[in-house]
Amino acid sequence: MAKIKENSTNNLNRKYIITDCNLTYSICMVGGRWKLLILCNLENGKLRFGELRSKICNITERMLTLHLRELENDGIVKRTVYAEVPPKVEYELTDIGRELIPIWEQLSNWGEKHRAMTRPE
Repeated sequence: MAKIKENSTNNLNRKYIITDCNLTYSICMVGGRWKLLILCNLENGKLRFGELRSKICNITERMLTLHLRELENDGIVKRTVYAEVPPKVEYELTDIGRELIPIWEQLSNWGEKHRAMTRPE
């Protein structure tokens, strides 16, 4: 993935938004199409890359890799590499990542209620 220019409008806006509002900062950390699915799949313990990929339909290896790197850099996911051949890598939630579990459960419940209200009968 290309490095974002330091003075790009997108980068400057992101810096402004995440320093000005805690809610926006939080959404930036877990937002995106795949991050919550990745986190939810790690709720019950460690998973290897291939296990994660097989649990999340239609995610590409590239997108899974990018999101796992972001989540790791943000301290939400921990990556453990074992010195084996072939290499073994496991991903798990950090303590701060585990604090998100009740939040995404509430979001899921809200989504279920909202979807039911907006479905045509």
